[in-house]
Amino acid sequence: MTVSPRRGTSPATTVAAHAVLAVLTVLALVGNRYYGAHPGQILAAAGAAVLLHRAAVVSRRRPWVGYATGALGMLVLATISFPGWSAILLPSALCFPFTLWRLTGLVPVRSSVVALAVAVLGIVVTEAVAWSRLPPGIPGWTLLVEGGLLVAVVGGVWGAAVLVRRRHEAGRRAESERLAVAVADERASIRRDLHDVIAHTVTVMVARIEAAAVTTADPATRRELGDIAETGRDAHQGLRAMLATLGPATAPDAGARRGQVPISLDAIADLVAAAASPLHAVTFTQVGRRRPLSLSAEVAAVRTVQEGVTNALRHLEPPVAVTVRLRWTPAELEVEVRDDGGTVRRGTGSRGTGLLGVGERVRTAGGSLSITQGDDGWVLRARLPTKEGA
Repeated sequence: MTVSPRRGTSPATTVAAHAVLAVLTVLALVGNRYYGAHPGQILAAAGAAVLLHRAAVVSRRRPWVGYATGALGMLVLATISFPGWSAILLPSALCFPFTLWRLTGLVPVRSSVVALAVAVLGIVVTEAVAWSRLPPGIPGWTLLVEGGLLVAVVGGVWGAAVLVRRRHEAGRRAESERLAVAVADERASIRRDLHDVIAHTVTVMVARIEAAAVTTADPATRRELGDIAETGRDAHQGLRAMLATLGPATAPDAGARRGQVPISLDAIADLVAAAASPLHAVTFTQVGRRRPLSLSAEVAAVRTVQEGVTNALRHLEPPVAVTVRLRWTPAELEVEVRDDGGTVRRGTGSRGTGLLGVGERVRTAGGSLSITQGDDGWVLRARLPTKEGA
């Protein structure tokens, strides 16, 4: 994988570094001239120094060109034989490790390994040339030490660049994963809001329109209301298709984390009253003393009732009777939604994922959900722990 260029040191710092190395290099060349270096050697070394500084600048945007230019400058220095020491030790030669650092951070790791191998090979060639020109009386181990130090410097620069690169890549991956989780949470929250609020409202609206169509005496009105109900059912199917594109409804507590107003058990009575119509007898009873629930359990209870009532109104031809019952014990709350099967079960296309979402909510709250077929219809039952029984 390639890595996009990162913001490096400030321009002022870079200019200062180049200026310091250039001044030190000039002083070194003046000293070598004083100790007997040939003018041609001085000019060649100065040209190589210019190439190295140019390579450091170019490598910021064109790492391979900069590295190749730096390698050429180092090769020129390797051919120069200064009295008593190697020209590759000029201060400006530090620009070459910088080009290697820059290259390692911008190209694939395998390519940077090739660049490292080229640098090591260049050091070997340089020391071999220096060995052939070794003046009498200077021990050969000095070249081995020099070569070892150069390899250590180049290898250390490359290794540090790889570590920094991996740290940046890990940071980018963590940020990408965090954004992906945030997007998934938001999509799941939107999906739940659409399913739990809009879909339920559309279902209740269609059921009430159907009830009005049956009870009206005017044939034209009955037909018009029937068309409206059919349009509502089509809208509901379109909404379900849109929900499918948003994926599964995960992270049941995302709404609470975002600071939304929590759903209360007090909403169940209004929910039941809104679903009732002349052809939909939806009743609500509560047995036992109410106990404190966790927020997740309270939301799960409300959504269980909502999903049970919505399914009964959507899947069953009226007249339909639906009973919602809450039964309290010290240890748990039992939420039961029971229907009588209606006149006949109507076809509603593909199955939705509402019950899957409710099941996930109930399990997250520490409870269990069951769906059974009774004598006449279906029973949706959730058991949720109270705070006393948790």
